Amino acid sequence: MAKKETNNDQLVAHIIKGIEEVKGNNIEILDLREIDNTVCDYFVICSGTSNTQVNAIVNSVQKIVSKSLKDKPWHIEGSENAEWVLMDYVTVVVHVFQKHIREYYDIESLWGDAKTTSIQTNY
Repeated sequence: MAKKETNNDQLVAHIIKGIEEVKGNNIEILDLREIDNTVCDYFVICSGTSNTQVNAIVNSVQKIVSKSLKDKPWHIEGSENAEWVLMDYVTVVVHVFQKHIREYYDIESLWGDAKTTSIQTNY
């Protein structure tokens, strides 16, 4: 069991690094492990300012996770219009939003019971 946690921690850390590499903002980690009937252990949520930046974030996360952990997403959805792209790494799901779409869906409040960690960015 401890090994899986480390893998999740490493995966989340590399996902964050991928987001920061292309200046994704408002990064939040939602820990869903204490909530019943969830689809994964963590959500990593961030925003980009345009569909170009959203796609850049997705590509950066894929590249860094693939290079460092030899892992790739099981599934990616939404890259066509790049307003909300979901990257499914099975235990960790990454949501990359454009700001207005993120505000509209407000998934952080839907998962209000989750332990949330905000990542401070310095750019």
